[in-house]
Amino acid sequence: MIVPKTYDLIILGAGPAGLTAGLYGSRAGLKTIVLDPKNPGGQMLLTDDIYNYPGHPDGITGQKLADLFLKQAQKYGCEVLNRAGSVQLAQKDDHFIITARDAAYQSDAVIVATGCSPRRLGAAGEKKFSGAGVSYCAVCDANFFEDLEVVVIGGGDSALEEAAYLSRLCKHVHIIHRRNQFRASDACQCLVRNLKNVSVIWDTVVEKFQGDDLLESVHLSKTDGSKKWDLNVNGAFIYVGQIANTAFLPDSVDIDPAGWIITNEKLETSVRGLYAAGDVRQKDVKQISTSVGDGSQAAITAEKYLMMKRCNAYPGE
Repeated sequence: MIVPKTYDLIILGAGPAGLTAGLYGSRAGLKTIVLDPKNPGGQMLLTDDIYNYPGHPDGITGQKLADLFLKQAQKYGCEVLNRAGSVQLAQKDDHFIITARDAAYQSDAVIVATGCSPRRLGAAGEKKFSGAGVSYCAVCDANFFEDLEVVVIGGGDSALEEAAYLSRLCKHVHIIHRRNQFRASDACQCLVRNLKNVSVIWDTVVEKFQGDDLLESVHLSKTDGSKKWDLNVNGAFIYVGQIANTAFLPDSVDIDPAGWIITNEKLETSVRGLYAAGDVRQKDVKQISTSVGDGSQAAITAEKYLMMKRCNAYPGE
């Protein structure tokens, strides 16, 4: 039997929310560890250059920003274990047990900051050109395609919102949708309806992303197979959904129908001592800056909870 290592605070996920929570937790004097199945940075690592994070007017690479987040958390004693593999979370009595690989960890408070993963299109070349023309975040990467032609793939609210955003910077935006009508709300459809540099290609799918080192074109096909052709573009923004990384959570944690964790304004979940921060929770805006705010709030709430628990009292009771 594996004997769990005991911590005051365990944080799952080393993206901007998780590392910020680790910084705040360790600075508050809590014995804190951050566990991540991959490498620290989360979706920051998907973006070569970031220009919309405050304090970096000339931009910063996603890798560099992730390194700075990590360095600052570790400076105050936060342990960070990367490549921990998939985790399992269980509640035992009034504390939590986390298992990852061949190790176990125990704490009275846990912050879930596992984020989400963009749903991949699955077309040939998508992985090759990820970060080299293929993107999943217009707000993050639109400036790289100023005065160039791009495609937006999808027909939901996010696809049309991002197409409208891209239209302010790009020469032309082609929206590619596999159906003959959008599933987006009327309000979102209104955003692109009268834009002269936005056009829609209906009943069409992307079969392949093409180019040498950078994306140069997409190979398209009508859904009925009646036509196939290449469209020359410099960028492709994919919005076919996101997947919340919540599969490991027990049924006692309330999530919405789409899989996002439901929290209150203090980032408390339905389970006492369990908090959620960043893109994994139910919210409208998912940016590095909002994740940083979540991470600090969740850590502060968790620290207050632990203080009250030591006195056998709980906030709100």
